[in-house]
Amino acid sequence: MAKIKVFALGLVVFLVCAPSNLWSQQTAAITSAAASSRSAVSAGAASDDRPVLQQRNPRYQVQRDDVMAITFALSPELNQTVTIQPDGYINLQNVGSLYVQGMTVPEVVEALKKIYSKTLHDPIIDVDLKDFQKPYFVALGQVQKPGQYDLRYDMTVTEAISVAGGFTPGAKTQVFLYHRVSNEWAEVKELNIKQILQGKNINEDAHMMPGDMIFVPEKFISKFRKYVPYSIGTGLYPGVPTL
Repeated sequence: MAKIKVFALGLVVFLVCAPSNLWSQQTAAITSAAASSRSAVSAGAASDDRPVLQQRNPRYQVQRDDVMAITFALSPELNQTVTIQPDGYINLQNVGSLYVQGMTVPEVVEALKKIYSKTLHDPIIDVDLKDFQKPYFVALGQVQKPGQYDLRYDMTVTEAISVAGGFTPGAKTQVFLYHRVSNEWAEVKELNIKQILQGKNINEDAHMMPGDMIFVPEKFISKFRKYVPYSIGTGLYPGVPTL
């Protein structure tokens, strides 16, 4: 981090002192150097301000109690329907148990091929999710009905608060939206619902995503962490409600 700070200071001095006719010649070099610095930070341990982001449009990861139908194109006698146990394992015919929690369906297929290749030659396996965790959001704090709700349609934060019964009489119109950005981190965004309801900054009425959480504090909070740890297995956000 010390090297990055030195680089940043040097960059500021350069921008202030360099003649204007050198700007176009140095733009590419500056951009490349800045990108290298960001890469160096991202490669290190994640901090509260720089979590490691996951890929766009991530695939669904199977969870406890999900039900999967496993079919074998060349060995139909092994076709089976399995439920992911509380410990993340599934029990399979002839080969025992396999840990699959947190895997995507393609990853489950590859894991099944690997374990069944011990008894079958080049097995052709297909996996179909029969029952899985439905999209949901969580509302906590000063709402009339705190809890977990199904996310059945495209819903904004203000609509989600309404689904949760609206604000309690003593609630502030300050709302925090927690959104998972990786397997280990969630982003915290502050929303001023009062302004949104008054027709101001309507575009800031964020759309809820599966697994999002809204928290309405009892007292106004001026300082909070932009990123907090997230546990994908439990859907917990440590630090709530003490931001």
